[in-house]
Amino acid sequence: MEVDNNTVSLGEFEFECGETIPELEVAYETYGEFDGDNAVLVCHALTGSAHVASQGRFQDADQAFAWWDDIVGPGKAIDTNEYFVVCVNVPGSCYGTSGPASENPETGEPYATAFPPVTVTDWTEAQRLVLDELGVPHLHAVVGGSVGGMNALEWVKRHPDHVEKVASVAAAPRLDAQCLALDSIAQRAITTDPDWNDGHYYGDDGDHPDEGLALARQLGHVMYFSKSSMERRFGRRAATREFEREFPTDPAGRFFPYRDVESFLDYNSTKFVERFDANSYLYLTRAMDNYDLSAGFESDADALAAFDGEALLVSFTGDWHFTTEQSEALAEAFRETDTDTAHHVVDSDYGHDAFLVEPDRVGPPLSDFLEEGLTGNAISDTVDDDDDDGGNDYAPVHTSLFS
Repeated sequence: MEVDNNTVSLGEFEFECGETIPELEVAYETYGEFDGDNAVLVCHALTGSAHVASQGRFQDADQAFAWWDDIVGPGKAIDTNEYFVVCVNVPGSCYGTSGPASENPETGEPYATAFPPVTVTDWTEAQRLVLDELGVPHLHAVVGGSVGGMNALEWVKRHPDHVEKVASVAAAPRLDAQCLALDSIAQRAITTDPDWNDGHYYGDDGDHPDEGLALARQLGHVMYFSKSSMERRFGRRAATREFEREFPTDPAGRFFPYRDVESFLDYNSTKFVERFDANSYLYLTRAMDNYDLSAGFESDADALAAFDGEALLVSFTGDWHFTTEQSEALAEAFRETDTDTAHHVVDSDYGHDAFLVEPDRVGPPLSDFLEEGLTGNAISDTVDDDDDDGGNDYAPVHTSLFS
């Protein structure tokens, strides 16, 4: 099996906002061999990279590398012995594709906040151009989780004739008000950090908005857990003595315990700051916030009407970031267009990150869907396109790591 990690220049690129940059560099990775009709595009989540799987190549513990290693690879759910897998790092990121931290070739300085606003549509069009460079006109499937699932939906909206199957995992047609509110607080945590300096903090001689980015990521972690999983994992326990507070507190606050949940948030946000760019976090969260499947159409169903392939939606009962109800509404939109559709609900109390950390729950339906379509054993019991009761066409899959 061949693995290819590259960066391609797409030349001048016009963003959906109407602004252009003289050269868009895009990082991508491929796995397996292309045989003409076996290409699978995997769309990464918010802070992921093109490195969807390790294949023995990446030893870095950074969670952006090999982020779906249990799903993508030889003999795995997305089998790289069978499929030519492509993953493209999106514009606005800081993992090899042009973004705010990239050098503007016209000035020799980082773009910073002069980089154009990016949208999920821009991600999709950049991916289409990369596939053109690779000689891949048509996709057997496009698969994505979280905002990557939104990216997958945009593919069947904008390029319905280029996709046979779409799998959107732990995603929705748009964010709800609660998630928009939390994202706005995260963004303000960055922009009110004095070291953000209106986005111009690059260079070894300056301070970066590390505290603002860390706080933003801590909010993200809270969004990705369910209430019950946080209680089970942390409870009200105090952190052990070897852990010290990462953030300053007031004198009175030092009387009270530094809790295990605080220690977890501090540690993981500190690690995140080491690997990610604050401006990129602003750009990518705003692209997610802005996404609306129905934009430019009368409804979600109208936006999906040109797609005549098959659709699989996977949701998790403990996910309040993108809920099972949102996935079912999306499934109904597909069904309105007479698209063969399944909504596979996993009974899990982990939370939103279940799509990353519970591969034994995600892998079987994806594998069956890619190989057999909606007739696969792992998803066939979720399909009920012929009922007349007007009720839900899905049933939870009662398997759990916690039972």
